[in-house]
Amino acid sequence: MTDPLLTELLDLALEAARRAGALLRDGRPDDLAVAKTKTSPIDVVTEMDIAAEKLITGFLADHRPQDGFLGEEGASSPGTSGVRWVIDPLDGTVNYLYGLPTWAVSIAAERDGETVVGVVEAPMRGETYRAVLGGGAYADGGARADGGARADERRLAVRPSPPLDQALLGTGFGYVQARRAHQADVARQVIPRVRDIRRGGSAAIDLCDVAAGRLDAYYERGLNPWDLAAGALIAREAGALTGGRPGEPESGELALAAPPGLFEPLQVILEELGAWHD
Repeated sequence: MTDPLLTELLDLALEAARRAGALLRDGRPDDLAVAKTKTSPIDVVTEMDIAAEKLITGFLADHRPQDGFLGEEGASSPGTSGVRWVIDPLDGTVNYLYGLPTWAVSIAAERDGETVVGVVEAPMRGETYRAVLGGGAYADGGARADGGARADERRLAVRPSPPLDQALLGTGFGYVQARRAHQADVARQVIPRVRDIRRGGSAAIDLCDVAAGRLDAYYERGLNPWDLAAGALIAREAGALTGGRPGEPESGELALAAPPGLFEPLQVILEELGAWHD
């Protein structure tokens, strides 16, 4: 990576994600409660979501005051530098609320509207995933193949495309009742055609799991830019295709990540099943 700006953005994203991850891991109160709700009574925000976003935006603004922000918990400013940070301070809030380990900090940097840096920090896995546009995707930490506590830096690569009936998929469900019911019906029709389906609860981690070869593919309806930005770049840089409905990029209608050869048949099936609507 030779672009000094991308080096700077990556370094800042890594440090901001590390600090926010440590705050969330070490600062979680025993009596953690819901601070507010969003799309429905079960779509929750905790005080730690808000604190983590304040930490990230404050850190980044101190170093790059002219940049813009788009954050899940309300950070929104256009900036004047051409760089915008897209932030999910706590992806997997319900998991976090219940003490489940599958949650992450997701930070992406856009330059002139294109995602150029992505970092996903998964503190309870001890892993950090990162990618720079055109530079590949990497992970640090986690368990070694021999059972040791931590692995060195490794380059990520998607699994070779399996036959559809041998594919392990990840997905997720929204928090609005009508949408959840339709998503469950789509999953009911998909599952007989594949090896199995997993529901982890963090879109950012699911996308990184595609990049790391832990899932063959991932799809979901109803994601927001902060859910997707970092993880989708990491998946692409690891060799995945990402998109939405045929001919369209990933979006709130539909997000799909899979290796070539699996992406296309899954996209056809999801289109036929109407996975993109409620």
